[in-house]
Amino acid sequence: MQRLRTSKYSLALMYIITLYIIQSTIVDWTPGLLFQATILNIALLLGIYAFRGFDNSNLQSLNSSLVSYSIGSFIGALFSLMFVAFFKTKLPKEIFITSLALSGIIFPIISTYTMRKVLSLIPPKRYLIIGKESEIGEIIREVEKASMGKVKVYGYMNPSSVALEQALSLSLFDSILVADQKLSRTVEFVLENAHQKGKSVEFLPLIVEQTLKRIPIELIDKFKEYYEIQFSSVRETPSKRILDLFISIIAMIILSPVYLVIYLSILLDDGLPIIFKQMRVGLNGNNFIMHKFRSMKKDAESTGAKYATQQENNVTKIGKLMRPIRLDEIPQFYDILIGKMSFVGPRPEQPEFAKELAEVLPYYNYRHKLKPGLTGWAQTNYKYAATIEEQAKKLSYDLYYIKNRSLLLDLQIILRTFETVVFRKGAK
Repeated sequence: MQRLRTSKYSLALMYIITLYIIQSTIVDWTPGLLFQATILNIALLLGIYAFRGFDNSNLQSLNSSLVSYSIGSFIGALFSLMFVAFFKTKLPKEIFITSLALSGIIFPIISTYTMRKVLSLIPPKRYLIIGKESEIGEIIREVEKASMGKVKVYGYMNPSSVALEQALSLSLFDSILVADQKLSRTVEFVLENAHQKGKSVEFLPLIVEQTLKRIPIELIDKFKEYYEIQFSSVRETPSKRILDLFISIIAMIILSPVYLVIYLSILLDDGLPIIFKQMRVGLNGNNFIMHKFRSMKKDAESTGAKYATQQENNVTKIGKLMRPIRLDEIPQFYDILIGKMSFVGPRPEQPEFAKELAEVLPYYNYRHKLKPGLTGWAQTNYKYAATIEEQAKKLSYDLYYIKNRSLLLDLQIILRTFETVVFRKGAK
């Protein structure tokens, strides 16, 4: 899979270089114009990345690539305009049109056929798995599918030292995959010798996180010590707070006309109150008041807290328009401004539901290691969760974000949020 990732990086670099070369035939560079072009090119690439243009799932279909690249490029270009607008001498429109045509039409064709060729040249990697198929087989099969056949299982083993040494001597597999820490400790000496002799020894958390982009609860069960250390080091960072302040201030200014229109619409549709205030669980398990535009009838929760799927009959006329595109959520920019929420993070739950889920889902409270968000990795990758099984899978995406949070991942989520809104994923 390293070869596949290297190919993707090479393609991305080629796209950037190509954009600069084509743009150079249209405009005579000045420092200001070159800086704007750099913003545009990076935004286009981020848009493609955010809309899954480089995801393995899109590599097999030209249609999927065209959709991902074209929408991603369009959103990326819009994103760049937020910065380009501040320059006195702006990039000519021909640069934007040409760059969009290249990144939205030409690049996906090149990408699809190049990656198909690369995939055909990469042999599958066969793993001898230290673990029980009955316990981790489902995760392994999901990894196999996501890897497009490049991860293969040679066999599962609950090994003794003798059995593992005998298997190593046959050289019928490419690598050992440790999928159970407890079982691996019984053959630790053999694994060290195998590694010293050049046999690759890999660990399941790395492969699962790289391939699935989530952390299943079952995986934490098998590598509890490792994940306890990882999650214990999670902290809010000053850089993220600065990004939150910037986004919330800009958003509240830009969306001020929308605030006014929604205010008047709710007032005419169902009267006061306009803002719905609700207790949610925030950072470190502390409760806070979250704000939303009211999209349900006034007495919708008079009998207690309810999930969104239980409230369909209580949605107002204006609520039916707001909720699919999440306009009811935009007052939460105020919650971000005052530091109760972040723009990116796990979505906050009501205290009653958080308590229920924490009782049935192990590691649920790890979600509270960071501030809750207006959008998040789970929201952009998974549907609305209405059952415990779906909540468990959604939690696995939240846990991935909490462990692997970074500015690049935040930017990806911010851009991918447009996709979530456009295609109405998880909107409840």
